[in-house]
Amino acid sequence: MGEFKHFVIVKFKGGVVVEDLTKGMEKLVSEIEAVKSFEWGQDIESLDVLRQGFTHAFLMTFNKKEDFGVFQSHPNHIEFSATFSQAIEKIVLLDFTSTLVKAPA
Repeated sequence: MGEFKHFVIVKFKGGVVVEDLTKGMEKLVSEIEAVKSFEWGQDIESLDVLRQGFTHAFLMTFNKKEDFGVFQSHPNHIEFSATFSQAIEKIVLLDFTSTLVKAPA
């Protein structure tokens, strides 16, 4: 069985200072050992009609699904989620066990 992924795609509300949220998320994942890796980015290439207003993507990797449960129930995650949720206009969440097809070089 592969690693467990938590993939979040969002459109933030107007006026939100996205940098504050990304810094907060970076701090959050650094405090929770269950998170194996974390990466994020802002869309810079997709046509507006294809991205449907979504602008940012966040990907967390866990060694196993149980580690994701540890992350979800962590008090720091619960606290940060309240702040993050207030800033979101639209969101898509996908949680899945990954299938590695081509390993990084």
